Amino acid sequence: MTVREQINLTILETSDVHGNILPINYGTNEETALGLAKIATVIKKEKDPNPYTLVIDNGDLIQGTPLTYHYIRFANQLPNPMIKILNTLQYDAGVIGNHEFNYGMKVLNQAVHESSFPWLSCNIVHKATKEPYFGKPYIIKSFPNGLKVAVLGVTTHYIPNWENPNHISELAFEDALQSTKKWVAYLRDHEQFDVLVVSYHGGFEKEIETGKTTEPLTGENQAYEICQTIQGIDILLTGHQHRTIAVDSLNGVTVVQPSFNGKGLGKITISLEKHGESWVVRDKQADVIMMDDIETDQEIIGLAQEYEENTQKWLDQPIGIIEGDMSIQDPMKVRIEEHPLIEFINKVQMDAADANISNTALFNNSSRGFSSKVTMRDIVSNYIYPNTLIVLQISGDDIKAALEQSATYFQLSSDGRITVNPNFSEPKPQHYNYDMWEGIHYIIDVSEPEGNRIKELTCNGEPIDPAGLYEVVMNNYRAGGGGEYTMFKNKPVIKEVQTDMTELLANYFLKHKTVRAEVNHNWKVVGGNYPH
Repeated sequence: MTVREQINLTILETSDVHGNILPINYGTNEETALGLAKIATVIKKEKDPNPYTLVIDNGDLIQGTPLTYHYIRFANQLPNPMIKILNTLQYDAGVIGNHEFNYGMKVLNQAVHESSFPWLSCNIVHKATKEPYFGKPYIIKSFPNGLKVAVLGVTTHYIPNWENPNHISELAFEDALQSTKKWVAYLRDHEQFDVLVVSYHGGFEKEIETGKTTEPLTGENQAYEICQTIQGIDILLTGHQHRTIAVDSLNGVTVVQPSFNGKGLGKITISLEKHGESWVVRDKQADVIMMDDIETDQEIIGLAQEYEENTQKWLDQPIGIIEGDMSIQDPMKVRIEEHPLIEFINKVQMDAADANISNTALFNNSSRGFSSKVTMRDIVSNYIYPNTLIVLQISGDDIKAALEQSATYFQLSSDGRITVNPNFSEPKPQHYNYDMWEGIHYIIDVSEPEGNRIKELTCNGEPIDPAGLYEVVMNNYRAGGGGEYTMFKNKPVIKEVQTDMTELLANYFLKHKTVRAEVNHNWKVVGGNYPH
């Protein structure tokens, strides 16, 4: 009986790190289980005993935290901190994500230039030549004993729907699925390899278990079709959706998606056996290692120290002044009576998107609003999600339906008090699913049955036309129908603003310096008692 040589190949994936290095929440500076400083501990542990290790970043690396924002705006004469860390950890490749473009091509090209590893994307091409913009779209990684692994990079081609056109004027974004088919065929015909890895900055458009469509087939996410229709892929690394996925086999393809913000590290273990001059895959296992009980790596902390110290100083410097009172003492009252913080956020959204109607939420009950001197830390404490903005074209009926959905947030107690519907607080708090609107006038009457609570709905002094079309700016989560707002699904997208709201709020203060705390009383909640 012939005893064949066997090895285990480990593939490690980060994705959607979004600028997170240290394990902290920048709004509070409290420690939290995320970031490259924790991930580094696992990467070093995995690589140390095993020379057969491949480490890949799947995109959305260089943007997303106050640290990366501060670096780009005020310290870009230094090396990019995210690249510095990936270089130190000896990453084998990176894939271009959609948020890589947010700061413009100069910043992205500099990051690519500083990298000791290649950046891959087979479907981002020169508009004129149609050649891959970032050079070779794949790598062939050679290991001891002749093992060769091909890694092909692919990026969601939906980027032109989000990004500032000036940032991508020289680029074309070809269909990710079709480009993957083309380049997988090219690799088969022109290269020799034992394992084929596709690293795709995109996610799943269908349920992995059933194949049921879960979102419009826009092409933004095509991972399911990639697994089902392209033969020869061993591993599919995914991202973009911020999900935690570990699937040993989807039509023979092993899939991971490692959460986001450095909360998890994707790990795929491949058992291979030597057959002649080639290696044959015998088994594949997928896992996502979460950072909850992982220690921080002090080398990475040291690499980030200068950037972090400067960021912390900047976070506590005033960037604007509030005239009046924009503080919050009672979050329930904010949702019953218009509050200057909500009006301000809506005003910033309308300004950024050039829209006349807007909605937003008070995301949780720990928001304290703004004191007279506003710091960047105040902004990230009050606006806690990395949302971007979308302008949808919706009907008057859609506006009414969305307001009725919001109005289900309230219920009346037996003694006539307005309280929160338990569906919005159990089993987890979902206060972010109650929206408040600007640019229209309306009344929520909690004494009426659900579905019949919106009264006196007008726009510019006229009743809203049920069949009329209106352009409304909202965050990307809501625009996708998140929070049971199904009336927004599949509606025409007029514009997308791909700058995070925290940056938009900061930029507004930097431009205007002083903001008045004011309300225009365009909505109110009635029909019950609430102490004033």
